[in-house]
Amino acid sequence: MVRHPAVAGQFYAAKESSLRSEVERCFLSPIGPGRLPKLAEHGQRTILGAMVPHAGLVYSGPVAAHAYAAMAEDGFPETFIIIGPNHHGRGKGVAVSDEDFETPMGTIETDRDILSRLKGIVEIDRSAHLYEHSLEVQLPFIQYIKPDVKIVAIAMGYQDPETSSEVAKSVKRAAMNRDVVVIASTDMSHYVPPQVAMEKDMGVLSRLTEMDPDGAYRRVLEMEVTMCGYGPVMAMFHAVGGKEAKLLKYANSGDVTPMRDVVGYASMIVTK
Repeated sequence: MVRHPAVAGQFYAAKESSLRSEVERCFLSPIGPGRLPKLAEHGQRTILGAMVPHAGLVYSGPVAAHAYAAMAEDGFPETFIIIGPNHHGRGKGVAVSDEDFETPMGTIETDRDILSRLKGIVEIDRSAHLYEHSLEVQLPFIQYIKPDVKIVAIAMGYQDPETSSEVAKSVKRAAMNRDVVVIASTDMSHYVPPQVAMEKDMGVLSRLTEMDPDGAYRRVLEMEVTMCGYGPVMAMFHAVGGKEAKLLKYANSGDVTPMRDVVGYASMIVTK
């Protein structure tokens, strides 16, 4: 029961050695944290959740690296619950995979204890994960830092507030008394000029840094922000609670390669 990679050789390198080098370039990039991550085996464990982008690593990887560097320094959990949008519309409206996930860096195990406790709106459906990249592109970062961590991968086809709230409740119950960090996978504005992306995205991010995910959703609607994973972000915030949300990095694809219309990327953590 292994879910084979769908976007290796497209969103990231297809060979292990090349992929490790690519992940390192993300951390060392001028847009990235500028350092390789150091795992604190006995870290403070203050991080409850994170928001990370999911484009090809050459574009969004340096921004995502900020969150993974912060989580490494804080100490990794036993399990990451990763929630991302379902870009392809296949399968159930909210689908969790019961398969382990393979990348060129090896196989990462699904936490079947947490999986067995996910109830209600979250249903097991492998087909929703068959081609989905929003969850897959997170795995090389996790494997690079600590390959024996487990995951639970949830793809949200429905992203309305009611669905997000139900996902949050299910995740919170399933993760009770477990050492877990919840990751929401999303990109921000898509294919607009950089200044437009900045204005729209900061309108949403400012609400998130105020711990107001429902307000962020209203901004998405009011400002017509083409943020693809607002549902997973709402679900993450409601599932983990927390006292503070910190924006670690914002950039766009034009910061990597000059282009007229860009995609925005943001990296954020939620702490106790």
